[in-house]
Amino acid sequence: MNSVKYSVLTDKTPAQAIEALKAELAKQSFGVLWELDFKEKLKEKGIEADIEFHLLEVCNPSKAKVALEEDIETGYFLPCRAVVYVKEGKTRMGLLKPTVLLMEAASPALMAVAHEVEAVLEDALVKAR
Repeated sequence: MNSVKYSVLTDKTPAQAIEALKAELAKQSFGVLWELDFKEKLKEKGIEADIEFHLLEVCNPSKAKVALEEDIETGYFLPCRAVVYVKEGKTRMGLLKPTVLLMEAASPALMAVAHEVEAVLEDALVKAR
């Protein structure tokens, strides 16, 4: 069974990893639509947590257009998610794999887009580390 996630280790700090990932994504026409720092969000809600987990919602507008035109319900899975977090003292970067998320519902044309997007996102993670 395919794992729904893909991740890489990096020697960078989480902040450095986020910046490097943003730079690599930008080279492939992906932008960060929204970013969530869970530690800070929980603190806003009065909950102290010793965690380091950042969620980035990323999108390539032209790929999103193709996907939505192929099947509007692809919007359930958009935008793509990338994460930067610390586990066991090491910084990691990862993503939810579009091909696995869409496996049951996608047409062959939509799966082709998912494979393209997944390859770009995985490449960005590797280059950003």
